[in-house]
Amino acid sequence: MSWTHHRARVAALSRDRASDDPELLDARRRLRAERLAKAIRETVDAAPPLTDPQRRELAALLHDPAGGTR
Repeated sequence: MSWTHHRARVAALSRDRASDDPELLDARRRLRAERLAKAIRETVDAAPPLTDPQRRELAALLHDPAGGTR
């Protein structure tokens, strides 16, 4: 799904849900993830090919950002 779909879902849920509603929080999380994925795709498409060590280093950021877990 596109990030605009997730944005619309967040907007719809925000109308009648508390800010700590689990479904709203999940929708916001999905929106952030989709927007991040879009930014990553655009950056990778515009960049020269990555080496294997560069790919591993970048993948490690997603598994253990800034040395912590998310």
